[in-house]
This record gives sequence, structure tokens and C-alpha cells, in this order.
Amino acid sequence: MIFWKYHGLGNDFILFEDLEMQAPTDPEVVRRLCDRRTGIGGDGILYIRPDEEGDAFMKVMNSDGSEAEMCGNGIRCVAKHLYDFAIAPMERMRINTLGGMKEVTVTLSDGEVAEASVEMGAPRLECRDVPMDCEGRFVDGAIDVNGMRIMGTAVSMGNPHFVIFQELTDAEVQELGPLVHAHPIFPKRTNVEFVRPRGERLDVTVYERGAGWTQACGTGACATAVAAGLQGIVPLGRNVTVRLPGGDLTINVKKDLSMVRMTGPAVRVFQGEMEL
Repeated sequence: MIFWKYHGLGNDFILFEDLEMQAPTDPEVVRRLCDRRTGIGGDGILYIRPDEEGDAFMKVMNSDGSEAEMCGNGIRCVAKHLYDFAIAPMERMRINTLGGMKEVTVTLSDGEVAEASVEMGAPRLECRDVPMDCEGRFVDGAIDVNGMRIMGTAVSMGNPHFVIFQELTDAEVQELGPLVHAHPIFPKRTNVEFVRPRGERLDVTVYERGAGWTQACGTGACATAVAAGLQGIVPLGRNVTVRLPGGDLTINVKKDLSMVRMTGPAVRVFQGEMEL
């Protein structure tokens, strides 16, 4: 079976052209393929499938074998593959996901996609939509984690995020990532963003649901910009640079919160063939 390896800011994926929906999705097989010592290695697997409404459907499996609703870095990689391999050779395309339909515009360099801008939709802020076991919105609210009072804002970008601006040491961040991610207030677990504002730049470390610490998280960058705008840390309606360990994404959150746009690179690393 042919596969491709892609990454967006170091957030890396195995990609299958799964047009006949025969690529492996069994959680144990997914875990084996994503293993960095005994498999291909990756934070997850992207499956390009046919879609009746859009140009393609993106299915996402995390490295732990769970399924994700949406992946911001992954969708840029899928858009690059769709264009570069003439599956959807348009500079503007529609990619469907479990997190909804996304409009993607690609930017070319030497005839191939170098980066993509994704209309990520409106953030969902009601606790029941994140989901989170509370009522109303959870903005700069407190949860108790291992005896610590942790302040954060809950945002869904098609998948759940908890954004923390609280000043914490590196050791505290490393300890809290997996604990917050599995906190019982999040019935489906959550991605966790630890943010250090640097003027209008936001430096972010992400513990991803289903993958652990990663080099970048596209939906996490979007959720961070939304939370920062809600809390008055950065202005809404302007481009904000979100700096992740793997590099920078540009995020723009409309003032009325009706749309979040994410722009960043996508890179094809290699093509291979595997035996199941």
C-alpha cells in the first residue's frame, strides 16, 4: 500500500489516498504505524476519502488509535496533496471533516502548494459544545488540578481546547499537560495550550489529545487566538502570530467571532510503500 509522509510545522502525519476506503483504521494498526521506532512514525494518520458535498473528506486518526474531529495542520497537508497530485487541482477547495466543512485556499511555489489558508469556522464557546461539564461559557475560569488552581478558557474549533495563560514553570507545564487533558470536567478529554504572550505574538506549547506533546497544533493555535481575544490579550480582527515549537502560524479571528482563519505551511517529506 502506498503512503506519503507530510508535516505542518513538525506536526507529522502518514497520509493515505483512501478513495476506496480500504486503508487500515484499526486502532492497533494505527498505533503500530505511528510508532517512531517500529513503524513509519507520526502524530497521526490522514485519510483522503470521497465526499458528496466537498472536494474530499479528511478522516484523522491520532497516534494512540483514537479518532479526531479535526486537525488544522493535517488539513493543510491534505490540501497540498489534493492539489499537487491533481485530485482537486483548484487553488480554492472545500474539505469536509467531522468538525464540519472547511474552505481552503492554497498558495503555490514552483507549481506546488507551499502554504494554505483555512477558513476554520466560528469557535464554539458554550460548555456543552466544547464539550465541558459546566454551563454557559468558561472564560478565564478555574479548575482544580492535582491541588493547583488552574485558570483557563475553553474553546472548540471542531475539537476541544483548554487555553491557559497562567504563569507556570516549565516543570509545572510538563506535569500539568496530561493531567488537564484527562480532567473529568472534559468528558471527551481535551487539547491543552500553555501560552506565554509576547506582545502581539503568542508563544504556545501544546499537549494534544491522542498524541501528547507535539511540535504544533493548528486548531490549538486558532483556539489560543480566540481565547486571547476574549481575554483582551491580543486584538480581535487582526493577524496574530502564534509561535509553536515547530514554527509560526498566522491566525485571524473576526471581531464578531464569526470566523477564524489559519495560514501556514505544508510539506511533503517522502513517499513509501508498506506491507500490512
